[in-house]
Amino acid sequence: MKTTTGYLIRPVPPPVLAEVRRTGRDACGQPLERCCAEGGEPLRCCLRDATPGEPLLLFGYAPPIPAGPYREVGPIFAHAVDCPGRADVTGYPADWRGRPQVLRAYDRRGRIVGGRRHDGGDPEAVIAELFADPAVDRLHSRNVVYGCFMFAVVRP
Repeated sequence: MKTTTGYLIRPVPPPVLAEVRRTGRDACGQPLERCCAEGGEPLRCCLRDATPGEPLLLFGYAPPIPAGPYREVGPIFAHAVDCPGRADVTGYPADWRGRPQVLRAYDRRGRIVGGRRHDGGDPEAVIAELFADPAVDRLHSRNVVYGCFMFAVVRP
């Protein structure tokens, strides 16, 4: 797939979400929690903020890196039912523009090789800066306060 940005934005993969919904278990085998959105919860299925009243799931998720010491499990929100996901895989999520985030850089082995906090004003510049290092295979966007995985940024 050709992109104008040179990278792709990846939410939690639909097959992972389908398995969580089917089994009712998260990455650690723990039961997921069903809840009703208060509004503003970051949804990792479609990369937008939840609106009040939406049925949600809260569960532990292991972001996509190879197994090893840097792989971790953390809490994320997703729609309780199948959602269409995100149509634009090349643009930064509109709901999260302007929101401070951390971009953590990983190499092909899944080792952290850098990272940077940004204020959300020009995340594309920070993404380009981190991807300028040929050792960087992927980035994970992380919530600044809670440290939760938001989405992956990968080379096409």
